[in-house]
Amino acid sequence: MPSSALTDLFRAPFSQLSVGDLYDLLALRVRVFVVEQECAFQELDGLDAQAEHVWTRGPAGEIAAYLRVLGEGPDTRLGRIVTAPEHRSTGAGAALMRAVLEGIDGPVVLGAQVRAQGFYERLGFVVDGPGYDEDGIPHVPMRRSRALPDSERRAPSVG
Repeated sequence: MPSSALTDLFRAPFSQLSVGDLYDLLALRVRVFVVEQECAFQELDGLDAQAEHVWTRGPAGEIAAYLRVLGEGPDTRLGRIVTAPEHRSTGAGAALMRAVLEGIDGPVVLGAQVRAQGFYERLGFVVDGPGYDEDGIPHVPMRRSRALPDSERRAPSVG
């Protein structure tokens, strides 16, 4: 199993992403959301240009975990949350989420795949509405209205 040792946390608005970084981020999203999960859907949804993109890289420079951050009224929306298959169960995804959540004061919302619901609950999210189907995968809307739980306020293993 790969080490959970990650390089720096990277953040950039769309306009400041290098061509190489953009390619790597989109390649991971397509690899997981379209190919692995067998969902033929419009991965490039028009929201990337409005988002802040946040990611970590593994020891060999590969993308380990990624998400995008969008303002949505008084809420912050996290989306396209993904961990590379070879970095799952290493803490890479949780470290990225903790690092991002530490910098957000207000409410945070996301659409969680039901199989990942427990992961988000451990980070202080609660189900906030009825479940729904998105591209053949059961999802639930989730919300975090308060700060990260004290049990999760430890130094993230990034950077």
